[in-house]
Amino acid sequence: MLLVIDVGNTDAVFGLFEGEKLLHNFRIKSLKDENYVYFEYRFRQYFLEHSLRFSDIGKVVLSSVVPPLTPIFKSLVHNLFGLDAIVVNAHIFPSIEVSIDNPDEIGSDLVANAVAAYTKYRRNCVIVDFGTALTFTVISEEGKILGVSIAPGLRTAVKALFSNTAQLPEVPLELPNSVLGKNSVHAIQSGILWGYEGLVKNMIHKIRAELGGDCIAIATGGLSSIISTLNGEFVEVNRELTLEGLRIIGESI
Repeated sequence: MLLVIDVGNTDAVFGLFEGEKLLHNFRIKSLKDENYVYFEYRFRQYFLEHSLRFSDIGKVVLSSVVPPLTPIFKSLVHNLFGLDAIVVNAHIFPSIEVSIDNPDEIGSDLVANAVAAYTKYRRNCVIVDFGTALTFTVISEEGKILGVSIAPGLRTAVKALFSNTAQLPEVPLELPNSVLGKNSVHAIQSGILWGYEGLVKNMIHKIRAELGGDCIAIATGGLSSIISTLNGEFVEVNRELTLEGLRIIGESI
């Protein structure tokens, strides 16, 4: 099996593939203050509970946007599987060219998203990733990553509001029926979620305009289904797009 690891700012997501089929998918919190032992314990626990053997893993692909955790996961892969992880960077997939000022600045997760989208569609595409950050990655039909836009993610925006205003409560990310907030929770839900609906639609509109109108949109990330009214903007809502991109990268090496 192929193991892919996507270490993000909130969670480290793991996917076990057999061919193109995702057999297992699990998450561990990306706790930057935890040491190697914590992550190894959680990993061993999952494998034990699901009757998985370390010897079943033949290759590991690692994407990490959390530098302090990267060496921990590289050591984890080496110690548990006896393998060197394939670490994703901007130059790892020959069919994709990162056409920005400094290619090494781009997040490896965004590279994986672009690989998955380009492999499937071969069209101008914007990938909207609803994660800790809300990112818009634009890839051309020629396989060039043309640029990236970044905004605070939904949960990040709510936490920022909650932590800086003493009288406002932390709220669940649920799209309210009305934009007219009748209480503090409803008001925050309205402002953040309906506001972000407009943000996403406007960004997609502007990106399409710059590309002459020909650009499909794909949504991914753990929060991609929260704003359900956006579904009509996307040809696909795929929470596992990053994992699929990492699989494609692993199969190409």
